[in-house]
Amino acid sequence: MNESPLSPKGPLAARLRRRVQHLLNRVELPPTGLPGSLALSHSRCGKPSCHCAGGKGHPVWSLTFMLDGQKHVERVPPDWVDSARLRVEQARQFKEAVAEIFTANAQLLALQRDQSRAVAKLRKARK
Repeated sequence: MNESPLSPKGPLAARLRRRVQHLLNRVELPPTGLPGSLALSHSRCGKPSCHCAGGKGHPVWSLTFMLDGQKHVERVPPDWVDSARLRVEQARQFKEAVAEIFTANAQLLALQRDQSRAVAKLRKARK
């Protein structure tokens, strides 16, 4: 019977499995999470009599994200900025946790491969 690709033995494997389980217990898909980043820029409205004509411009908040391989920029109303910032942070934390889980799984796979090779080598040497 073939062993599962994620069943290596030893302290490193146990530590990796504990880390994955900890992350799975901690991470929760943020249902209102937002991708990308929130940024503040400034733009001039073009009216010669406006205060922005001689300064750096009106503050403009935007959410920048990728969709189907294309960059999208959406303006965010000033009174939504705090909520949007929180939602972007929640999504970023989720994405980092998922990436860490997948990386640990890749390490477990490599550890299993190495252990399987070592076992096969021992069996071959005994024959």
